Amino acid sequence: MKEVQRRLKQWGYYSGAVDGIFGSATKKAVVAFQKKNGLTADGIVGKATYKALGMNDSYNALNGTSNPSSGYTSSDLYLMAKAIYAEGRGESYTGQVAIGAVIMNRVKSPSFPNSISGVIYQKGAFTAVTDGQINLEPNQTAYNAARDAMNGWDPTYGCLYYYNPAVATSAWIFNRKTVTVIGKHVFAI
Repeated sequence: MKEVQRRLKQWGYYSGAVDGIFGSATKKAVVAFQKKNGLTADGIVGKATYKALGMNDSYNALNGTSNPSSGYTSSDLYLMAKAIYAEGRGESYTGQVAIGAVIMNRVKSPSFPNSISGVIYQKGAFTAVTDGQINLEPNQTAYNAARDAMNGWDPTYGCLYYYNPAVATSAWIFNRKTVTVIGKHVFAI
């Protein structure tokens, strides 16, 4: 996401910090860029927007079609989308990206497995794995949210945990420090 912001800033669409956070200013800049370049102005940095930004290799890396140095494959994207759909369908788009961001934050943390599949399938980590909802087929929104999370958008500001206080059963989770609330989920560290 930093490279997207850097390019948008260089070309005068974006004036905020190049911090990798896909906030409202970045989205507004993406929409302006998309309009100017005859793209669907949805604020989502998808294949056509990546290409127009001259970043086709970055998009392909997220989709597992080239650039294996990214470390992520189309299987990672699919699994992430399945987890987001299973855990967050019915939540806002930002809430779905936030679920993906927690997964990515765990991959980067030395306290958790260092792969997307390792994090998602860690015993007891996600209710959707335990109850089988992980096997539901994800929709396009979940894929888009997975791509945004894998590309660095983190609306949780580095959180490693999230829960729905209406259904959470582990008292341990209530003792985590709350950072933000998005929809029905509390995001914590």
